[in-house]
Amino acid sequence: MSVKLHIKKGDNVYVLAGDSKGQTGKVLRVITKDNRAIVEGVNLVSKHSKPNAKNPQGGIEKKEAPIHISNLQLIDPKTGKGTRTGRKAGADGKLVRYSKKTGEEIK
Repeated sequence: MSVKLHIKKGDNVYVLAGDSKGQTGKVLRVITKDNRAIVEGVNLVSKHSKPNAKNPQGGIEKKEAPIHISNLQLIDPKTGKGTRTGRKAGADGKLVRYSKKTGEEIK
């Protein structure tokens, strides 16, 4: 059974800790097994690549590395700032995420 996470693919998040602290970005992928997420433009690492057909020169490329979801906070769509999230039953009876700061439902 997988654990429900407070972050989904496509969410805009704020980085709370680490080298990329203070940056924001869009979640590209969530790795539930490791409780990590890959965020666009955040936690960049240098990857050395050998020459190949795609890149005949080879060299060093910047690439996003996974970051632990405990270091990420969802951005409230209303205020544009980070917010804690909760879950409550929506209009159709399903659980929906909501912002604890404004009470707004997060799509």
